[in-house]
Amino acid sequence: MNEPVSVREVMNREYVGASESDTLHETAELLVREEERAAVVLRGTDPIGVVKQADILAHVVEGEALASSTVGDVMSDAVPSLSPDAGLPEARDQLVAWSTSWALVTEDGDLLGTLTEHDILAAARMEGDVTEATTPIEDQTQIATTGQAATTGGETAADDSFEEQGICSACGTFTRNLASFNGQLLCTDCRDV
Repeated sequence: MNEPVSVREVMNREYVGASESDTLHETAELLVREEERAAVVLRGTDPIGVVKQADILAHVVEGEALASSTVGDVMSDAVPSLSPDAGLPEARDQLVAWSTSWALVTEDGDLLGTLTEHDILAAARMEGDVTEATTPIEDQTQIATTGQAATTGGETAADDSFEEQGICSACGTFTRNLASFNGQLLCTDCRDV
């Protein structure tokens, strides 16, 4: 039986960092440029909090100026963290328990990276893509993988549709209705564009 995938194997080793004294304007520009939803707030190399796009947007809605406000004004100091040796099922359960979509990965107080729900879903999808299903066909054993059809003499032993749930390659949302289009798995909305 295969060993479970660990957080260390799928975590993001690169992340966006900010300091408490950075302005929200600078941080918002950084998040947009790096296409990230959140930045880890660091004091030196120690993670002390997190600032999310939603925090910055809420600050703007309250009528506050981004240029004169700092990350320290809106950051959350409650940052969930995981061990790099935790298994993905445990990590998934922790994210659900914390009602968050991502967590820091730390070991002995050192920040190693981040883990998002997208990372967990992608890893689970990859694990599920290679399934060994042996089917005797005319005294031969064939191994089929998800999304492929086992064929013998030109006949298809299984339809060649993909599993229909996962993350859309274009918009990144989790959906139950994916289909292959131009080499990408896309949701209904992205296929219509």
